[in-house]
Amino acid sequence: MTSHDIPQTMGQQAGRRSWAEPWKIKMVEPIRLMPPEARQKALEEAGYNTFLLRSEDVYIDLLTDSGTNAMSDRQWAGMMLGDEAYAGSRNFYRLEETIRTYYGYRYVVPTHQGRGAEHLLSQATIKPGDVIPGNMYFTTTRIHQELAGGTFVDVIIDEAHDPADDHPFKGNVDLAKLEALIDRVGAEKIPYVSLAGTVNMAGGQPVSMANVRALRELTARHGIRIYLDATRMMENSFFIQEREEGYAGKSIAEILREFCSYTDGAWMSGKKDNLVNIGGWLAVNDEEVFERARNMVVVYEGLHTYGGMAGRDMEALAIGIEEAVQDDYVQARVGQVRYLGDLLLQWEIPIVQPVGGHAIFLDARRFYPHIPQDQFPAQMLAAQLYLDSGIRSMERGIVSAGRDPETGDHRYPALELTRLTIPRRVYTQAHMDVIAEAVKAVYDAREETRGLEMVYEPAYLRFFQARFKPLGR
Repeated sequence: MTSHDIPQTMGQQAGRRSWAEPWKIKMVEPIRLMPPEARQKALEEAGYNTFLLRSEDVYIDLLTDSGTNAMSDRQWAGMMLGDEAYAGSRNFYRLEETIRTYYGYRYVVPTHQGRGAEHLLSQATIKPGDVIPGNMYFTTTRIHQELAGGTFVDVIIDEAHDPADDHPFKGNVDLAKLEALIDRVGAEKIPYVSLAGTVNMAGGQPVSMANVRALRELTARHGIRIYLDATRMMENSFFIQEREEGYAGKSIAEILREFCSYTDGAWMSGKKDNLVNIGGWLAVNDEEVFERARNMVVVYEGLHTYGGMAGRDMEALAIGIEEAVQDDYVQARVGQVRYLGDLLLQWEIPIVQPVGGHAIFLDARRFYPHIPQDQFPAQMLAAQLYLDSGIRSMERGIVSAGRDPETGDHRYPALELTRLTIPRRVYTQAHMDVIAEAVKAVYDAREETRGLEMVYEPAYLRFFQARFKPLGR
């Protein structure tokens, strides 16, 4: 492909000025593209599951933005200031104060990563038979809620299930659905509303400030708490700043703090928005919930002043929070994702719209309309991208949805997506061009592609370890 074939985007458009990332490269990590026959062999050995590929066999890794961020010079310098005392590390108190400053919650429990915090919150608040409403499920969140005896109920707005709908806040809770659920099961059966910022499974779609404010008013009337999945709240804050009236003049930090003020606590995978490679936390305002979680963290994670993290990791996490709320950084982060989305849209490749903050979600239903959902079209799309160009992406559809625990049948989500997740501060615009061209090549060959059958399925979170083979083999 020549430069003349690349669609005009961003600064290439007439009358517009280019922008650049607010950082420069100090260290590089070599990557290589294996020949096609080697990629075919690697994919077969991985059972057509991109999670089972070896990292060294991947050219551009878009599997996840979790723990794949590039840390800054300040963060690496902070790693040398790690206080590795078993109890009372000064880095914990620095992290605790930083979370209080930027998120506003009173009590902090550190964990090794986000799902450790999900586990603590679920065990501390959910009783068998409880119902947990939320704005679309997330895989690890729901399994922790189910293992605690709860049942997740989706109360997201209907627009979230339509990948072509351009609603600016497709992550919003449908308040009428929530109120109907409260009337049906009773407020005493709902320990909390599980609210995610920039809903991952919907394509990275944000929640508006007006919606969380109205949600707070509704839940307060019924004595129900709101706990926030704050994993990508910086990106959610950016969309509020850009799209919601009255917030254009406010900083990301101000918007984040206000949004959190309408909730009772949050859990966090620091491996995403907090710009580190490992770590997480649970923060709450209720002292009783805090005491339960602090007691359990000693059993499952580590002492309450390190929770599975080294002191150096807590220092890098605190610095990452400070860097992640900077407006120019967030604008560049979302801008790179949009750059890729614009390229694909100009080729009329079906993706979830509006483009989210952390990833491009290819619509596998429209990509492969001839492949039934129980033949795993999104899984096959991820496999085809790897075969074409060594790009690793991941499935977010029927495989991720898992099985109904009561019937054992596949869950059939409305969205059958393949996620191209952009790590923070890792790749350049040239990489985005390569990715777009690879997607177009796979799209052009879509009619020749067939589905998969699952040949191994683990008991939990099957998308991580399931194995497949092409139909007809």
